[in-house]
Amino acid sequence: MAKKNQKTAALRQAQGPKAYNIILALLTGGLLSAAWPTWGIAPLVFIGLVPLLLVEDRIAQGGNGKLFWLSFLAFLVWNVVTTWWVWNATPAATLAWILNALFMSIVFNVFHLTKKKVCNNPWGNFFLIPYWMAFELLTYWWSIKWPWLNLGNVFSTCHKWVQWYEYTGVAGGTLWILIVNILITNIVLFFKTRATKPLIINIGAELMVLLLPILISTSMYKHYEEQGENVEVVVVQQNCDPWNEQFDSKYYDQVIQNNINLSRPLVTPKTRFIVSSESAIQEGIWLHELDQVRALEQLHGYIKEIPQAAFVIGGTTYEWVPRGMEDDFPARQIGNSDRYYYCHNSALLIDTVNLQHRNKSQLTPAVEAIPEWMGFLKNYSITMGIARGTLKTDPEAKVMTFDGHKVGAAICYESAFGEYVSQFCKKGADLLFVITNDGWWGHTPGYRQHFEFSKLRAIENRRCVARSANTGRSGFINQRGDVLQQTHYWVPDAIRETLKANTKVTFYAQHGDYLSRIAVYLTFVLFITLIAKTLIDGIKTKKNAPKATKKRKK
Repeated sequence: MAKKNQKTAALRQAQGPKAYNIILALLTGGLLSAAWPTWGIAPLVFIGLVPLLLVEDRIAQGGNGKLFWLSFLAFLVWNVVTTWWVWNATPAATLAWILNALFMSIVFNVFHLTKKKVCNNPWGNFFLIPYWMAFELLTYWWSIKWPWLNLGNVFSTCHKWVQWYEYTGVAGGTLWILIVNILITNIVLFFKTRATKPLIINIGAELMVLLLPILISTSMYKHYEEQGENVEVVVVQQNCDPWNEQFDSKYYDQVIQNNINLSRPLVTPKTRFIVSSESAIQEGIWLHELDQVRALEQLHGYIKEIPQAAFVIGGTTYEWVPRGMEDDFPARQIGNSDRYYYCHNSALLIDTVNLQHRNKSQLTPAVEAIPEWMGFLKNYSITMGIARGTLKTDPEAKVMTFDGHKVGAAICYESAFGEYVSQFCKKGADLLFVITNDGWWGHTPGYRQHFEFSKLRAIENRRCVARSANTGRSGFINQRGDVLQQTHYWVPDAIRETLKANTKVTFYAQHGDYLSRIAVYLTFVLFITLIAKTLIDGIKTKKNAPKATKKRKK
């Protein structure tokens, strides 16, 4: 009976930490989700990673638990709860959730191994910073680009706290979040061990690191004055259903006419730009046959009535692949012929004389871009039924000009890429436009999150943003990140605003994600240290093994 009670007690003791670890992992997933736009409880992000870091420390000190699966659980919850709406556009969302949670877990576990080998105490928690920031930079660069959940994006709902993004970009917010989470974790750990001096140090550092950026930002917000000359802009939200209308040839003329009819009452002699959404022109524009596109004829006719303005609008464009370039991955073959063509997602600027265009560079994974190693899917749709293969991109951001102004027109997903958008400003853009089609996601947090991110681009570059979405939200954002006007979901609308056209280039626009690049170098040093320490420990183990054997023989 006594043995049975001992086994039961041992089983309970083993199950206790296991359940405790799972609860903490779920708590991390829940806190990060609740902090994310558009839930809007951003301060929760400052404690979001604390539960998982406490689990990591327990395991690092010899406790039971599989950290990889616990961290995967935490990050999977975060991914699913915050971006579940991607499912509305494609079932491939499931793969995106799993892969992103997997990558995050790998990063967290490499940090765990480094901490155990190099500095297995609360101070080792700071190793997470370079690893995580290097990973976030990778989400901008590799073929599966998904910077949506980069931690610094969370402050889009608290933009008055991060006016210093004009110096650091979103990476500065990530650094802030990580430091605060680690200091809180260390306070808990030092409190448990009754280590008074490091406890006091961490509490003091925590108060300073948490409050000082907010105080500085609040002061910057209060004293910042918008710069540049006045420019009147009209934004159109045509509100057509992408699933049933926008890509149906029966509605091509109607979509263009809706844009004209909605904007016409708002245009004044001071209006310089009319901005409409991504993919509004679906007639199919061959760049060598512009005079044969009815939509362009309609818009040219409209602009001739208001020659003081230019129309910025999205459309699908095509061009022939030059001979000898048929092996280029984005090249698409016409039937069984020897002719190949490129397909672009383009932004067009139409005035009375010219048509300028730029092609989207940062493509949406799976929807517009398929990695070359998945070339077997090149000619098939794996997402929304209308997207096949990979689009041809511009190698860099390209500005368009009108009436002495240079504008940067970010197309949809590009507005989530801070350093990329800043390239427009480095090339002289004094206004930023975001043209997008968020209707694929339906009435979900997706389109609201996407709108919020434009506030961060405004602060990073100190540029006013005019944003046109096919359906809500469209709006205007000033250089401080304040929303001046916004439309409602699923309502045809047009709005007008006078914006400041600023030409000054911010520190962040000039230097980009320099904090993340520093993190990459530190990650390299840490990783080399981890490998070296592992090899040295292995050699020591081998040397000690024969001695232990000899002692046993004696």
